[in-house]
Amino acid sequence: MTERVIEQQKAIAHILSSDKKSRHLIPTWQDMGVLEAINKSLHPLVKFTDALSGERYVSVSFVKPVIHLFNSSILKVKDDDTDLSRAIKSKILEYLNEKYSDPHIQALLDMASTVDPRFKMRYTTEDNKTSVQARLKAEMQTVAMMVPPPEPAQENTEDAEAGCAPKKKMSLGSYFKTTEQALPTNNQEPSVACVLQSFLQSCNLDSERDPLKRWKENEKVYPRLSKSGKEILVHTSHKISFREGF
Repeated sequence: MTERVIEQQKAIAHILSSDKKSRHLIPTWQDMGVLEAINKSLHPLVKFTDALSGERYVSVSFVKPVIHLFNSSILKVKDDDTDLSRAIKSKILEYLNEKYSDPHIQALLDMASTVDPRFKMRYTTEDNKTSVQARLKAEMQTVAMMVPPPEPAQENTEDAEAGCAPKKKMSLGSYFKTTEQALPTNNQEPSVACVLQSFLQSCNLDSERDPLKRWKENEKVYPRLSKSGKEILVHTSHKISFREGF
């Protein structure tokens, strides 16, 4: 609306000047300065809002990347900005940064963005990376404990009774396999750490792709991390309303 008023300034002034009763409504140069400052500050948000509204899948994992984008680009104060433009941008950024400044919310946002294959730990501060990885390892271990062990293969009793199927010999490797299965849960820690590092070092997913679909595709590659990732993305999104925040 502001942009249209600026575009049609001459036409508006011409129409208003034809009537003595409405001449006082003609925008002054001070009025136009205010409108131009508002338009310059808010115009980038129009494109962002259109992009956000058109998304088929918007996760809370977008919050930290978007706030970073606002601070570093979209709402960054420029040298040629007027005092009013600077004030508008600063006020919006102050509101958004304060809204998500709570440490518990930050922890949720860090976890959500880390398990999103599009972002991982790109927007997590160095001070928080260790704690986020520790929480993810704990999540993966919890998932591993909840997965039931595979059922032993059932022997064909009819063939056994008839003597048709000779008893299979145990291999040397089978002894080690049994020993590994009997190891306590704590010994899964190295594998959990390796899986997490493998995920973090892999190529990021295209930013326009659906992260939940990628986790579905990688269920066999990262079974425990995939389950944890999907749960964190979905459950955290219920705790923090992304669209409401912006």
